[in-house]
Amino acid sequence: MSQQYYLYIMTNNYNSVLYTGVTNNLQRRVYEHKEKMIEGFTKKYNITKLVYYEIFEDAYTAISREKQIKAGSRRKKIDLVNRINQEWRDLYDAL
Repeated sequence: MSQQYYLYIMTNNYNSVLYTGVTNNLQRRVYEHKEKMIEGFTKKYNITKLVYYEIFEDAYTAISREKQIKAGSRRKKIDLVNRINQEWRDLYDAL
């Protein structure tokens, strides 16, 4: 069974702050953010809502995509989320 890697975007309840990350276990990682188990940006800004993710078969490609998205503007991130999640629903429960 091959490993999967995930690029993800999370936000707060007001959709005012965006966080982009990479993980090999999306369900676990989002849970950690939601439960404030990770010190830093997501805990400080109450980032608890998963609004976007992509799946990759290797870490290199996922990290490259993360860098591409982080280098882009906020507008590009918003447009990316809007393409698949116009209501900005929390996608966590569907994982």
